[in-house]
Amino acid sequence: MKLLNHTISYLAAILFIVITGWSALLYYNMLDEIYDSLDDGLANYKLLILQRVEQDSTLLQHHQFGEFNYAIKPISGPGALAHTDSYTDTLMYMEYEQDLEPVRMLKTVFRHQDAYYQLRVINTMVETDDLIMDLLYSIVWLYLGLLASILVVNNFLLKKTWKPFYRLINQLRTFRLEKQEPITYEATNVEEFKALNQAVGKLIQNSTDTYVSQKQFIENASHELQTPLAISLNKLELLVEENNLNEEQLRLLSGAIQNLERMARLNRSLLLLSKIENKQFVAEETVDLNALVKQLLNDFEEQIHYKAITIHLHEEGECRLHMNPDLATVLLTNLLKNALVHNHQQGTVTITIQPQQLTVANSGKKAEPLNAQHIFSRFHHDSGSPTSTGLGLPIVKAIANIYNFQVNYSYSGQHLLTIVFGRSRRVPEKK
Repeated sequence: MKLLNHTISYLAAILFIVITGWSALLYYNMLDEIYDSLDDGLANYKLLILQRVEQDSTLLQHHQFGEFNYAIKPISGPGALAHTDSYTDTLMYMEYEQDLEPVRMLKTVFRHQDAYYQLRVINTMVETDDLIMDLLYSIVWLYLGLLASILVVNNFLLKKTWKPFYRLINQLRTFRLEKQEPITYEATNVEEFKALNQAVGKLIQNSTDTYVSQKQFIENASHELQTPLAISLNKLELLVEENNLNEEQLRLLSGAIQNLERMARLNRSLLLLSKIENKQFVAEETVDLNALVKQLLNDFEEQIHYKAITIHLHEEGECRLHMNPDLATVLLTNLLKNALVHNHQQGTVTITIQPQQLTVANSGKKAEPLNAQHIFSRFHHDSGSPTSTGLGLPIVKAIANIYNFQVNYSYSGQHLLTIVFGRSRRVPEKK
């Protein structure tokens, strides 16, 4: 829900409460004014009747209302002396309506020639239920009219006021640190929007500076580490080739070489992982996963032959993706390398390619399921392989996160890694 409409929902509830209270107050005020007006009219009508009685005593014979709005009947003296004027609501049968209708009645007592009489004067009044219905319809239309007016003001008039905010939001949605495209701010006189623009500008500048600094540090650190590692490895290998070393010295040098080689692999993997997470692989094109898998299997042919691993490749359709080709190669390389490294001698690897997913299954060194929550964590080792850096599957996961791929692990006698590709990244098959 948009902010404007969210505000309207609260405003609509407040309006409903206010208008309901206002309606009740208006209703009772209207009734009070109606009764006051009717009572004034009845009092005036009483005075006119009493004046006419003084002139025409035959009016004292009007005991029933009939065609008149008054009735007079004699009463006893004691009852007359205790009587006071009273205004009451009652019902009276109306010939025109053929029904009982509400009337306002004034009861009073007067004296004429030493006799006492009761005078009842009536006047028709507004029916309460009709008044309530008319008032209800008016209030409903007022409420709907106010809401419609607020919607029009919000969506047509106030939208111009909120234009700088929505423009900033749209730019932030597409902003990428690796592209470092500047954010433009629309001129506004609203203090809150000015403060927001300043805060966003400062935040983006700090983030960009940190990103550039980290990027340079990682690249420099990796470059500076690679050189001394390569030099150290080269010198140790030259030292091993010397014939004047005993068996213990050769064993120690071999261990040092292995550790340095592992450090070099870790350095390369961490640099690659950092570049992936920083989204430094921008260029994209159509990648044929079927052809890429076959190419990589040829590259791993020596390792496959060395461990006598049986490869089963099932192509159940063409899988073509729109992504960075280097990342596609890294993704498949790490999947296949994981299946080969963490496999036993004469094991099996089954690769199933489908238009929407890729599955790599291997017999594995362990005949039991791995911890699905930790296998994608950095430096996690389940196989105990000394050559493993523990970064292969984290790199796979990082690439999948960039393109919104789903990576799942399961165990059904074999260890299965399945990647489900998003529809937006799939390229339709050629017909």
